[in-house]
Amino acid sequence: MMNSKLDPATSQTFGIVQIDPGKRNPLHKHPNCEELLYVLSGSFESVVGSRRVVLHAGDIIRIPPNVPHQGINNTNAPMRAVISYSSGVRQIVTLESTTE
Repeated sequence: MMNSKLDPATSQTFGIVQIDPGKRNPLHKHPNCEELLYVLSGSFESVVGSRRVVLHAGDIIRIPPNVPHQGINNTNAPMRAVISYSSGVRQIVTLESTTE
């Protein structure tokens, strides 16, 4: 929804993310920015470094730069969240692949 490709003067990336039931994103990290994720609906397991926490609608989590993290939806409903990064150009380093 917003990044430096859309507005070269921005210093943030902002959007909506959805993880469907039974799906996950790959373990990854962002070397150049922190991430804030606010759950709008559903729930999911968030892996941040060595921590695992289940987040529900209304919860927020901060992921520091360069910390490996992953979202896993083991429920039967989609999880939707607002997601924000502290850089207009979000770098992603994928640490594992996933076909889910």
